[in-house]
Amino acid sequence: MTMRGLEFLLSPPVAFFFFLAFAFLLYALGRKMAPGLKPSKGKLSTYACGEDIPGVKVQFGFRLFYTFALFFTIMHVAALVISTVPMGKIVFFAIIYLATIFLAILALITRS
Repeated sequence: MTMRGLEFLLSPPVAFFFFLAFAFLLYALGRKMAPGLKPSKGKLSTYACGEDIPGVKVQFGFRLFYTFALFFTIMHVAALVISTVPMGKIVFFAIIYLATIFLAILALITRS
């Protein structure tokens, strides 16, 4: 067979299933080689320097995450806009844009 006849092997779906099968075989081989699990009293308990720590329920909040996400979005858009500004008299508007971005970031940081 020529190389032209085997080009379908390089298509993304075929490559995906090939590597999926390879990963499954590697996983199965690792599972065969691993030692068996011996159940013990403290196997699944939390460990912190020998102290018994009772489990507590933690309520995770997204408020801080949204602040950071908004910060990085503003910074990335600003970098994209500033890096694509053409040379000339329009550079003055880029400076005004940067000042506005600075005020937006300042408001975001002081609000939190």
